Amino acid sequence: MATHPTPRKLWDHPNPNATAMARFKRRLEATKDVTLPDFYSLYQWSTTHRAAFWDFCWKYFPIIHDGTYTHVVDESARIDSNPDWFPGIRLNFAENVLFSRGDSDAAALTTVGKEDGKIAVTEVREGAIEPPVDLTWKELRQRTGRLVQALKAAGLQRGDRVAAVAGNGIDTLVVFLATTALGGIFTSTSTDTGITGILDRLRQTKPVWVFMDDVTVYNGKTVDLTPKFVNVVEGLSQFQEFKGVVALPRFRDRPADVTHLPRTQTLAKFLATATSDRLEFVRLGFRDPFLIVYSSGTTGEPKCIVHSVGGVVLNMYKEGRLHRDMDSEAVLLQYTTTGWIMYLSCISVLLIGAKSILYDGSPFLPDIAILVRLLEKHGVTHFGTSPRWMQEIRKSQISPRQIADLHRLKAVVSTGMVLSESLYEWFYDEAFPPRTQLANISGGTDLAACFALDNPLSSLYVGGCQGPSLGIPIAAFEQADESVTQVKGIETKDGEPGELVATAAFPSMPVRFWGDEGGKKYFGSYFARFDNVWTHGDFISKHPTTHQIFFLGRSDGVLNPSGVRFGSAEIYNVIDTQFSSEVVDSVCVGQRRPTDTDESVMLFLLIRDGATFSPDLVQRVRTAIRKALSARHVPRFVFETPAIPVTVNGKKVELPVKQIVSGKRIKPSGTLLNPESLEFYYQFAEVENLGGVEAKL
Repeated sequence: MATHPTPRKLWDHPNPNATAMARFKRRLEATKDVTLPDFYSLYQWSTTHRAAFWDFCWKYFPIIHDGTYTHVVDESARIDSNPDWFPGIRLNFAENVLFSRGDSDAAALTTVGKEDGKIAVTEVREGAIEPPVDLTWKELRQRTGRLVQALKAAGLQRGDRVAAVAGNGIDTLVVFLATTALGGIFTSTSTDTGITGILDRLRQTKPVWVFMDDVTVYNGKTVDLTPKFVNVVEGLSQFQEFKGVVALPRFRDRPADVTHLPRTQTLAKFLATATSDRLEFVRLGFRDPFLIVYSSGTTGEPKCIVHSVGGVVLNMYKEGRLHRDMDSEAVLLQYTTTGWIMYLSCISVLLIGAKSILYDGSPFLPDIAILVRLLEKHGVTHFGTSPRWMQEIRKSQISPRQIADLHRLKAVVSTGMVLSESLYEWFYDEAFPPRTQLANISGGTDLAACFALDNPLSSLYVGGCQGPSLGIPIAAFEQADESVTQVKGIETKDGEPGELVATAAFPSMPVRFWGDEGGKKYFGSYFARFDNVWTHGDFISKHPTTHQIFFLGRSDGVLNPSGVRFGSAEIYNVIDTQFSSEVVDSVCVGQRRPTDTDESVMLFLLIRDGATFSPDLVQRVRTAIRKALSARHVPRFVFETPAIPVTVNGKKVELPVKQIVSGKRIKPSGTLLNPESLEFYYQFAEVENLGGVEAKL
């Protein structure tokens, strides 16, 4: 019988009973007459009493709204019916960001502006080319109100789409808020997305206006983006609803000259049509759309995922206040582009009145420690980053706690890829203050929420994510034959790997995919694999005693040699832990061509400058994998690679490599930062001709 030893404990909250989640739990216990001794019992109650839990959340959080509901959700409804939530409720995202609800719960329409003179956002640009810009709540309301009036003068209607191709700055935030204030639907992508990737998205969503940065600065390079304006206008002119491009000035004192560009105007000219800065809000139904985000589209056309205003607002309150223990004194620095779902997290913290640091540019200029110094300078309490950033800091032998005063830092949130066990231990042993919580989270674009994340009531152990998300029931299902659909799923035992599924509906499920008439793509993406559950596409296991959730890799990239299934993250952990001085990064995929009777595991290593790819390194890698995991985990082939394909958000992508080495010709997505890197992998479709060395198992 398999045993599951308890990993090393790294952190406990110093005063868990004083946290927002503990207060929430105590009130819930008193109201519902239940006893919930710990976080996991709270989670179990929240998922077995979903309607009661989410009803309690709705009444607990100060969400500005009107209307009433007679029921929360039909708990008997199948998840693939995408049931309605809180019918009868109306609310507005921008209104909840810019205002707070009045003291009287009965007078839900009473609102007050968040503290006029308090800083709401601080804009910081790469390399301090321009000084940071602070914007108070009053100023943010004024700027948003002016753009609201300009959009209204331009004829923006409820349901119209407005797109931003822009960096993470104040102008982008104002476009987001003004669009959603009027009941429009906001969508965004980052400036480093190729024109093909931009148009792959915008041609599907057909925006009325596109707000674009005129210049971008990244990694010390200033790039003129106005040629992309012409491409966007040409690409969208076929759509009757498209009115034009508005140029956002990257440098405040010298906007680009766009007078010669077709259907393009400056932000100043667009705002000149506003006769006031009066705010107006169109309240939408709980499940009405306000945001479209996109899947990575690494192997084809990206999905246009439509999120509801109520689902996002309610879930963001739950995660921010309860799981993350944030309040109006919190300061968040979330490193993100506007094309990643973490941009929503960066902005939604404003719902609770916290301050957000909007950072645009490279995280390593003017030097590798720039973000660490910003944590001290701005008194950051919550820092959002990625394992890749931590790897670079560790490689440079930087200890953040030794070079900066981080006494205000409560949590570091990591997402985007699997966080290795060695980085967990480095975080506490060498890098950050012991009182700081390392919050490894996973969920994403599809649900605008987390399936697994941090909480202040449980202990934190090495590896995985601390625990599940309140109110969202999840399980791990045994792998089924991928050629058969609508399989009745079988849950694995704790400790055994399986497919991550959500077993019942939750409020932040997407409304639909834009342009997906009849919902065929929506159903195929989440509900086709197993009957009556949401299949997320991750391969996970749950620890029987700590309730950690270990993400083992994307299930479409699960390795399956000789019928033994395991996740690529297990291989990456060995490489990252034992070979970081020689290997920068790696990608591990399964090769199964039409003529193959079994799958072969291929491991590609990106060698660090000064190190050498050699038979000795290959042997040591194989030996380490065999010792740490098993002989079945040892790759059949190990090769050097000149580049690992990643998205513009820095996410490593496996599926295109898997498809290529399995003999398929693919069209690279516009979201790939380095699409040219894929060409290298085509030669391995005929690996026998390359003289690769097979592992001796």
